[in-house]
Amino acid sequence: MAREFTEKERAVLGIVQADLPDSLTPFADIASACGTDEDDVLTLLRALKASGTIRRFGASIRHRRTAWTHNAMVAWKIAPEQAEGCGKVAAGYQRISHVYYRPSPSPDWPYTFYTMIHGKSAEECEKVIRALAEHEHFNEHAVLYSIKELKKTSMTYFPAE
Repeated sequence: MAREFTEKERAVLGIVQADLPDSLTPFADIASACGTDEDDVLTLLRALKASGTIRRFGASIRHRRTAWTHNAMVAWKIAPEQAEGCGKVAAGYQRISHVYYRPSPSPDWPYTFYTMIHGKSAEECEKVIRALAEHEHFNEHAVLYSIKELKKTSMTYFPAE
């Protein structure tokens, strides 16, 4: 069942889904902007993390500005019953940031499992692809290299007040 948020909680979430205030006391600053206190902000965020509503809370680095200029979305042909196990295998690779199981209704696109691989060169990405391909269920795949980043923002669930 979906959780209903109070007006103050929605205001807090509207701020934290974007960039945190650049200060020594970001949560106190958020609280002040939302008409609440820092303990309420932290209690809300901890509760959402504990419930799994928020999976992680951390900094987002603009990887292209840090020399991580190569990205490869690799689409794999994985059987439905292998998806969970393959997800655990792929999640174990430090260079992989996203792992999705997404079957396609199109018979022309047989790929169901996606990994986003990052590297400082195409060779680094290829090395991860080869390592994955050594695992039992990672066989047929298509590599889609990123050519240009057109948009990179977090999803907005609550408009900032």
